[in-house]
Amino acid sequence: MNTVSDINILKGKKHIHFIGIGGSGMCPLAEILHSWGYELSGSDNNESDTLARIRALGIPVSMGQRAENIGDAEMVVYTAALLPDNPELVAAKASGVPTFERAKLFGAISRMYKNCIGVCGTHGKTTVTSMLTQILITANLDPSAVIGGKLPLINANGRVGKSENFVCEACEFVDTFLELSPAVAVILNIDEDHLDYFKTLDNLIHSFHKFADMATDAVIYNGDDQNTRTAMQGVGEKTKITFGFSKENNYYPENISDEHGAFYAFDVCRDGEKLGHLALEIPGEHNVLNALAAVAAAMHAGASFADCKKGIETFHGAGRRFEKLGTYQGISFADDYAHHPTEPRVTLEAAMEMGYRKVWAVFQPFTYSRTYMLMDEFAEVLKIPDYCVMTEIMGSRERNTYNVYTSQLAAKIPGSVWFNTFEEVADYVLAHAQNGDLVLTLGCGDIYKAAKIMIHRLQGK
Repeated sequence: MNTVSDINILKGKKHIHFIGIGGSGMCPLAEILHSWGYELSGSDNNESDTLARIRALGIPVSMGQRAENIGDAEMVVYTAALLPDNPELVAAKASGVPTFERAKLFGAISRMYKNCIGVCGTHGKTTVTSMLTQILITANLDPSAVIGGKLPLINANGRVGKSENFVCEACEFVDTFLELSPAVAVILNIDEDHLDYFKTLDNLIHSFHKFADMATDAVIYNGDDQNTRTAMQGVGEKTKITFGFSKENNYYPENISDEHGAFYAFDVCRDGEKLGHLALEIPGEHNVLNALAAVAAAMHAGASFADCKKGIETFHGAGRRFEKLGTYQGISFADDYAHHPTEPRVTLEAAMEMGYRKVWAVFQPFTYSRTYMLMDEFAEVLKIPDYCVMTEIMGSRERNTYNVYTSQLAAKIPGSVWFNTFEEVADYVLAHAQNGDLVLTLGCGDIYKAAKIMIHRLQGK
């Protein structure tokens, strides 16, 4: 997908217009282009903290999308979620203004940095990208970054640095990560996902192979993961660094302990040498691997282990990644983006080890295809918590051609219940949850709104 012609899409452009500039993936790109001196404008449909950041830079933002908003723009950028009849997109194409989907611009920007570090994988991308960014900031390596969730250290999901380091979350969905030009590719794991697009696991593995092969400097990958090892077969000559639990990897842990419930501590070893001790502030054994990946990438970029230790031990998670929302009238709330069976499994297993009286999983299935194809896997995972409450499936970009419904999933989970609205979810949970319980909302849609409803009620709002 990467072509030489794509490299120069910004050449000769001055005024660039963003349709949906407030999106989490759009805002960081706009901030980077603004720092480079481009004249920007944008539009969006909803006010947000992100738009406030954009406006604070002096970038004009129009609410609502109208043809006249593009003004004299010489280039228009839009999100993949945009409908083809969007009036701004239609007007731009009618007038001959070049239009590019966000991934194309992301790729063009990645080629402006000598050390673009692309973090990919089915699970853990946002956490590792956040960890790595925090380490490089701690190490005064001044990275630019595009992150899939909000990093509390910068209170944003993007950052404009002045160095050649660019940390970016590289998503495999519809092969968008193949638009990037990484110097370093970090592959965390490969699991069956997005099969509505890839159709087979082999196709998915092949795309990760392409991404690894595109790296010009190094590939840092999970040596314990069979699918990742398969993807690495035939990857060309470049530095290859592995991480995992096995001592056969370059980076591996020793003396793992979980003295603080689900919060793990361990020694980090590299090629047989003990580098030092890490104590994680985020729960779950899977985060041992995430931390190792971040350490390996950071040290390859020039950070010391002391920098890694300071960065990771002050990292308390990214937005919507086991994000603690507070405790109200004795009931604790947290929110997690988990939407593939592997993700809620590790999240729920960690939650069950944290000493709560009971754990409530409030799950919103995301996309009909994923729910249909992985229903049995979801059912097994959602048996882990003490209670399971679900909403109807959020279809997002899909139509329900699969004829799949949450009721079918609920039938496979003894004791589970499901509701059509968040208000009904809140009614049920608050009627039954007790002091000492954890209510954990799960899903990459808008299930976090259910947690907000419950919290507001307990606050008397």
